[in-house]
Amino acid sequence: MNASNTQIQMRKGILEFCILHIIARGEVYASDMLEELTGAKMIVVEGTLYPLLQRLKKASLVTYKWVESESGPPRKYYSITAEGTEFLESLNDTWSSLVSSTQMITSKQ
Repeated sequence: MNASNTQIQMRKGILEFCILHIIARGEVYASDMLEELTGAKMIVVEGTLYPLLQRLKKASLVTYKWVESESGPPRKYYSITAEGTEFLESLNDTWSSLVSSTQMITSKQ
């Protein structure tokens, strides 16, 4: 069994959660999200991020607006919706429970 495959699946499983947290802080440009996720070693490429952002938009969890750029084409800035905020709160509860449960199991000798 390859640990790398499991590690990738673990990251994928929490990627949506992390993206919603980033967007919940305020309007954000996709490349800034990508930079933060990469810096946090979530190993995300544009080919992963953009389809996920589209799914979040389709689910009404995020929205975006176009902003003109002085140095190129307009940029799409994402923000969280009220529904997205409620969804994120639910994910926060689940995350806290998972962390607690995992620590309980992994701390035993």
